[in-house]
Parts: sequence; structure tokens; C-alpha cells
Amino acid sequence: MNGDSFYEWFCGILPLLDDNSIIEMDNASYHSVKLDPAPTMAWQKHKIIQWLEDKNVVVDRKMVKLELMQKVKEIRTTEKYVIDEKAMESNKIVLRLPPYHCELNPIELAWSVVKNHVKQNNITFKLNDKRQLLIDGVQRVTPEMWANFTKHTISEEDKMWDIESITDEMLDELAPTSQHVLTITGETSTDSSD
Repeated sequence: MNGDSFYEWFCGILPLLDDNSIIEMDNASYHSVKLDPAPTMAWQKHKIIQWLEDKNVVVDRKMVKLELMQKVKEIRTTEKYVIDEKAMESNKIVLRLPPYHCELNPIELAWSVVKNHVKQNNITFKLNDKRQLLIDGVQRVTPEMWANFTKHTISEEDKMWDIESITDEMLDELAPTSQHVLTITGETSTDSSD
């Protein structure tokens, strides 16, 4: 899979979805092709200069890459993704999952069912047989299973919110009050004899 193939498939799916549908997306590279990628140090210097000039930034061509990248950092805005913009054109919304949190993606549970089916039934190791096992595996994922996968994912998200709340409370209890900080640093004094 690559960005172009995924984009073509995605454009074919969009008309099949209701308006205001929310499309959950993980961070696979082919899901995350940037509309206007910001330069990195790996870019050639002349391409960084061109990118900056396209953004109406005045650039001294004698600047070194590090200086140019500082200018990039100063003007960098929120990066937009090609498929997110295409979805918006069709009155759909892409909701991106946080990186490295596959437990928040119910499709991972569905793929587990499919892969287990292929693994348990693959006895010939022939490509056409594997293709059929894959199709059969996908058909094994029922609407009821999908509903359970979604419930499980929501439960995982709720656990994460609970942990976040507990963490916030613990950090608040450990944090010194501003008066204590000021007293400790010697910037204020409660002694009236000063």
C-alpha cells in the first residue's frame, strides 16, 4: 500500500458514506500524506529555500540549513493531510488516533480474527488459497463482533481517561503551592521584622 493507492481507494469510499460521517484513521504513513510537508534537515538546501519563499519568507541564500530550519520552525503551521482535506470536501470528518495506541482502534481486533483464521487454516501455502482464506476471514467478522470490538475499544479509552484523572490528582497533591515556592526561593517573607 502507498499514499496514491490509498487515496484512490479512499476517494471511491467517500460517496458511500453518509454526510457528517466520522472516519477513524490510524497513523500509517499512507494515511498521513501531508498536503504541504514542512522541510526537514534531510531536504536539500535549495528545496528548503524554495519552500520558504513560497510562504513569502525573505531568505538570505547564504544562510546555512540550520538557520533555514529555524525560519521553517517559526512559520510552521498545523500540517494538513491530503485525505483529511478530501474528506472535508465530501462533508466527512477524519478523526486521527494518537500514535502508538492500537488499542484505541477496533479494526486491530477484527484483523486479529482474520489473521488467526488464515493462520489456523493455511495448509497449502498457495497464494490463491491464502487469498480465499483472507476473504473467508473477513466474512467471519460479524456485525455483532464489530459491536463488541467497539465496546472494548471504548472501555480501553475510558480506562485511559481514568488514569489521566488519577495522574492529574496525584500531581496536584505533590505540587507545592506558589506561596511555598516563593518562600523556599527566598523571594517572599512572612516575617514582619524584615
